[in-house]
Amino acid sequence: MATRGTICAIVMGILYTAAPSPGQWRPKDTEWPTYTGDLAGTKYRPLDQINASNFNKLEVAWRFKTDNLGTRPEYKLEGTPLMVNGVVYATAGTRRAVVALEAKTGEMIWMHSLREGMRAAISPRQLSGRGLAFWSDGKGDDRVIYVTTGYRMVALNAKTGQMITSFGKEGMVDLKVGMYTGTGKPIDLETGEAGLHSAPTVVNDVVIIGSAFKEGMTIATHNNTKGLVRAFDVRSGKLLWTFHTIPKPGELGNDTWENGSWATNGNTGVWTQITVDAQLGLVYLPVESPSSDFYGGERPGNNLFGESLVCVDLKTGQRKWHFQIVHHPIWDYDLSSAPILADINVGGKAIKAVAVPTKESFLYVFERVTGTPVWPIDERPVPQSDVPGEKSSPTQPFPSKPPAYSRNFLKLPDDLIDFTPEMRADAIERVKHYRVEGMYTPPVVGDVNKWLGGISMGNASGGTNWPGGGYDPETHTVYVQAAQAYVTSVSVRKPPEGFSDIRYVAGRNDQPFRVMEGPGFGSAADAPRGGRGSGRGAPGRGGRGASADTAGDGAAAPAAAPAAGAGRGASAVGLLVQGLPIVKPPYGVISAIQLDRGEIQWQVPFGETPDNIRNSPALKGKDIPNTGMNGSVGVLVTKTLVILGDSQVTSVTHPRGAMMRAYDKATGKEVGAVWMPAPVSGSPMTYMWQGRQYIVIAVSGGNYSGEYIAYALPEVE
Repeated sequence: MATRGTICAIVMGILYTAAPSPGQWRPKDTEWPTYTGDLAGTKYRPLDQINASNFNKLEVAWRFKTDNLGTRPEYKLEGTPLMVNGVVYATAGTRRAVVALEAKTGEMIWMHSLREGMRAAISPRQLSGRGLAFWSDGKGDDRVIYVTTGYRMVALNAKTGQMITSFGKEGMVDLKVGMYTGTGKPIDLETGEAGLHSAPTVVNDVVIIGSAFKEGMTIATHNNTKGLVRAFDVRSGKLLWTFHTIPKPGELGNDTWENGSWATNGNTGVWTQITVDAQLGLVYLPVESPSSDFYGGERPGNNLFGESLVCVDLKTGQRKWHFQIVHHPIWDYDLSSAPILADINVGGKAIKAVAVPTKESFLYVFERVTGTPVWPIDERPVPQSDVPGEKSSPTQPFPSKPPAYSRNFLKLPDDLIDFTPEMRADAIERVKHYRVEGMYTPPVVGDVNKWLGGISMGNASGGTNWPGGGYDPETHTVYVQAAQAYVTSVSVRKPPEGFSDIRYVAGRNDQPFRVMEGPGFGSAADAPRGGRGSGRGAPGRGGRGASADTAGDGAAAPAAAPAAGAGRGASAVGLLVQGLPIVKPPYGVISAIQLDRGEIQWQVPFGETPDNIRNSPALKGKDIPNTGMNGSVGVLVTKTLVILGDSQVTSVTHPRGAMMRAYDKATGKEVGAVWMPAPVSGSPMTYMWQGRQYIVIAVSGGNYSGEYIAYALPEVE
């Protein structure tokens, strides 16, 4: 741990006076006490002061700019605030400061931040983080828990912002302690690779923390830090239990790492949100890929618990059940979304279910006590890899219900651009240079004489990425947004001599080697200026923007890193047609999935037609219906509405900016839209305070730095 001399806590404006009443603390429906609104991951609040009849009347109630919370502005603010008892809590800025704001006015009550120096500057997960957690004993001990850029867990007094010195060591737990590589070698506490940008999960007196690492496309070693999920006592910071996402010898799943490869591989963390059934005492862990993302030759076997949903006991961390959604992962199909707990009724049978949206745009639904699929999930043969040393899985699981809620493979020629016959013909010629064999087409060695890449949909960017879905517990309906124009060319190549011990990394043999690092790397407050990462980029954990070899809409913010693993140069066989996506619209959709039936109730395009489509010379004079937008954004579900923000800036139908839109929950009809100065970059939340409902949303991207904006109806309304 760094010395006290390298850490500086700042607390200001300590004027908090409100406190919960004595006795057992319980969150209210009018509050937003956890990252996803509740521990079940629903993002639902039964509020209806803001509704279809008045949504267009929303005005800015307050705004909070984050530029000064660090040495430089942040251009990728992904946070979702909490609101408890009239105070909004959020992470913000390139130092990942924590702020407490007045719920009515946005006025700052206090601010806390740490100076972590090089430890933060080289962290694998920078940016301001996605949120924090709140805990109360109901007797006046109220705490805010967050994870710093440098992977420390900090407990703050929610009233004052002061560190609670009885927690851990002087208010902190060093989360790098206990992390290891290989068979147990501890990582270096300053330079060791481990971090987290998601919010902790707090339930009862337990705080649960996952782990995350650098993007796994061009990493230096397969023997990277191993993923862990750990539980700590929320009062003392004492470690309660540890779950190994790469099982040790004697633990279930160890034999799925053939040739003893469990000992020489890493990653397999839980970097997204964890959900909990407190009544059943069960925790649901969405696990990411092992090292590396696109080549698994160093880890033969199915590699549990990579890309699995794992249920563990809240008290002990012992595995209860698991389901591996992708065997031997080589597509970067991390489980990226918070699992959703849903009590449903299927064929007259009441079922306590857990549903997981995915990058593949499948909603996997299980009985949450036993792990039994609610509807059959079939193992089907899939295309096999021809990359030397790779041993791909012969089958993968496909849900029978619900159906895919977004395009999740490239169907030829049906899915290709069809604005004109000439465009369709051009697209058909282009895809002849790629391996296209449906879902789970494997990565290929990128070679102009054979395949430029293997075509997949989603991958790093989704489908549905980290913003996840929402759920209405009254109608048993999941609402989820999905991008369906991320056509990804996945290819691998041999790394330059001395760069990596992995035989193949992302890239193409005919192009210069390029290290691929995720959005935001190099953007921390103490990172050297002019570093590789600027912190700018389109929303998404792996949202790498649209490039010449992706069929995004071309409106990603500048400096977003490339999509999956093929070379990115513009070429005669790139995956754009006259500058347009190679796939036909819609480019993004919102779906309502009725879970009692396992059916899509409605589906509509997300957002509006991007400017580069409206203004394309190739489409001049053509009547183009709403194409929707590519991108990955979170939803907010209220009594009558589904609310989400645009992922891109447009300027044809309104002043340059983006829109926050409301859709009727029952029909999918857009019923209102209000202007935002920049695209949404975090998931929206809502609360009611002193008789007024607010919606708070994070916006940023391009040249617009991070800002939280609160909308409400005019007070006269």
